[in-house]
Amino acid sequence: MRFMMIVKATQDSEAGVMPSQELVDAMMKYNEELVKAGVLLAAEGLHGSSNGIRISYPEPGGKPKVVDGPFTESKELIAGFTLIEVKSREEAIEWAMRMPDPHGNGEGVIELRQVIETTELTQDPDSLALHAIIREQGKPERS
Repeated sequence: MRFMMIVKATQDSEAGVMPSQELVDAMMKYNEELVKAGVLLAAEGLHGSSNGIRISYPEPGGKPKVVDGPFTESKELIAGFTLIEVKSREEAIEWAMRMPDPHGNGEGVIELRQVIETTELTQDPDSLALHAIIREQGKPERS
């Protein structure tokens, strides 16, 4: 089971305020624990929405609409994410509870969401095989 820990943005993260070295160190230690446990798939921070682009589909079958950031409502925005693969929902919650306060000042909010697996979308053997190939090719090499 894969889960994404979505770190919600704050006014500071949207303003481009970078975390303290102490928080960076704590997050690196946490990520190292995830690696040692063999559950980490990815972990990244995101630039503020002022550098973002939003693509929407306002009309069914119509042309997509492109809007440059910044976007309002920082509580609706994402400042970063961690993708893990674990055996259960409970294990995902345990790992999420161990993450340091992602903003270091009591404003951190983590939303935990399960990733939809391809087998939940289709049972078509060709689609499943193609997805497996794409997923394997997209994996970073581990040293």
